[in-house]
This record gives sequence, structure tokens and C-alpha cells, in this order.
Amino acid sequence: MGLTMRRAGRRVPAAAVLGLALVAGSATAADAGPRGHGKPLSGKLAMTGDVGNYVAGVVDDPVHDPTLFLDGKTPYVFSTGVLNPDDPGGIFARRSTGTLAGPWQSLGEIPLPAWTRAYGVQHLWAPHVVERGGVFHLYYSASSFGTNKSAIGLATTRTPGDLDSWVDQGPILTSQPGDDFNAIDPDVYQAGGTWYIAFGSFWSGIKVQELEDMRTPVGPRTSLASNPVVPPNAIENPQVFRHGGWWYLTASWDFCCQGVNSTYKTVVGRSKSPTGPFVDRSGDPMTEGGGDVLLSRRGNQVGTGALDVVEQRGRTYAVHHYYDADAGGITRMQVREVEWDAQGWPFFSYGPGDGQPPA
Repeated sequence: MGLTMRRAGRRVPAAAVLGLALVAGSATAADAGPRGHGKPLSGKLAMTGDVGNYVAGVVDDPVHDPTLFLDGKTPYVFSTGVLNPDDPGGIFARRSTGTLAGPWQSLGEIPLPAWTRAYGVQHLWAPHVVERGGVFHLYYSASSFGTNKSAIGLATTRTPGDLDSWVDQGPILTSQPGDDFNAIDPDVYQAGGTWYIAFGSFWSGIKVQELEDMRTPVGPRTSLASNPVVPPNAIENPQVFRHGGWWYLTASWDFCCQGVNSTYKTVVGRSKSPTGPFVDRSGDPMTEGGGDVLLSRRGNQVGTGALDVVEQRGRTYAVHHYYDADAGGITRMQVREVEWDAQGWPFFSYGPGDGQPPA
């Protein structure tokens, strides 16, 4: 199967895609069916198509820090771009021609905005996409590893699958050395008539601000979560969403980006308010290191993190990235159904290839 990637306004052939995984899961072909038909998918989805791959000199199909969203019934996943110091990658896009399980098709990259080069980028990071009034808003990170000279940018379109249609709006939130926060890993969500932007990585942890006109953070920055147990406050990738009468905050603890040596895991807390305070099952505040482990290594899936959720057909689904221990640490994506226990806490069932639940 051929793959063509869009890179900064030109096309770069990536030859044949080799070895894309069909990741084992609990959803069957009968479950899948055409979009909107058949029974809803459940458990760990059996992913098909372009779910992330790397073959040196042949294909770079990145899927780190995925965000999952729908345009009508069509699922999209946008993610961190191709890593290239000389020709930095923009946000990478893919869509499914079937269900959330796939088959997924890589579309290539949204071009890198010129202003981001001032932040030393080697690629754009950790996007989040939300839709309001038919307009899709893409929030993304511009930074370089280990610094908080960072910015969150915004691009908009009404046709997310047309990569040329995205119009960049420039930076909406910045940080610099001396600030106690890092302006990366945006998560934008609505509560009532108010929009919020959560963000942050390391430094003093996860923050949230109100978001006026979808592009202007206003008011105080409120702390949502920290991980003081693992220096230097190894926490990032917030995701805030509602289920029932509760608001849930997930975040990635520990360290990514080290292949099969990555220690990333996803933790969760909840609150009655969209801005916290969020606490875990024991009542420990997430601002003081609280958080229950929601997802960690499962079988060959190492460093499971960067969770994002979407509602479809009355169910909640989450996408996350992982490093495939069966393929030398290649980064791939997995979609799972978010399930709920009797006390209203989320969990993920163990599907084929996940191994056994911890005792």
C-alpha cells in the first residue's frame, strides 16, 4: 500500500508502507460494520490500517500524542508531526474509512507555520481538536525538548480532512524561562457556556484557564495536578471530560519518548467541578500527587499515555499511544472503550494481547 505525506506544502513519497500492525483486540468484524450500523464497539478495539509505523528511509507514520475527534460519523486522529531537525514536521493527520477501529489511512501533515521556528521546533507536538458551530479548532504545541520556551498555537477549518484548508491563527498562549508553567499539551473543553483550556508539562504541573472566543485565555491560571513523587514533576497531557455527574481529569505520569524503556502511565481523578479540585478514589488531591493508575503497560504496549476521549453512540472511547515491544519500540495508537464501575470510576477491560490483570 502506498503512502504519500504532505510536508510543508509539497509532497514527499514514502514508498510502500511496511509492517503496519493489525493490533489484536476484542472487537470483531461483525461488531464493526459500517459507521453507525451494527452494535457499538466494545473493549479493546482491533485496530487496522495505518496505526503508526517507522521504517528508516521508507516510511515515517507518526502517532505520538494522538487526539481523536469526529466530523459527522468520520473519525480522525491528529498527532505529533514527523521529527526532523532540518525540516520540522507539522501536525500529522489520519482518518478512518470505517469505524474507530479502522481501517485508518494516513493523510500526511498540516504545514508547519513559520512563526513556530522561533521556538526551536523539530516538529509540532500534542494537538487537540474540538468543533464549535461547524468550525474545527486545532490547538497544538510549539517547543523543544526540556524547555518551557513554548507556545500553544491555533488553526481552524470547516473541512478537517482537507489539509490545505487549515488556516493558522498564530500563538494563543506562551511561556518562557522564569514562568512556573509550560505552554504545551493543550486540552480544550466546554462546561455550560464556558470554554476552558488545560495545559502543562513538568514545571509546576497541569494548569487551566478560561478560554474566551476560543483563542484568548483569561483570568487566573488554576492548578489541576502535579506529580511530585517523580522529579522533576513528571506529569503532562491533561484531558478533562464529563460522564454522568462527574468531571474526570486524566494525565500522563512519568517519562515518554524512550521506546520500550518509557515509563509513561495514565492516571485519573474526578471532581464535581470542571476546574477541580480533582481527587482519586482515596480522596487524595491530584495537585498533591493523587491519581489512580488507569492504564499502564499491557502486554506489548509499553508507555501507554496521551489519552484523548470521544463520545460515540452513547459510549466513551479513548485513544492513546504506546511503544510496541514486539516491534523494537515503534510508536502506535490504540483505541479502547472506556468502561465504568459501580462507583462511576473509569477502567479498561483486558483484551487479547493485554496479558492478565494485576493481582
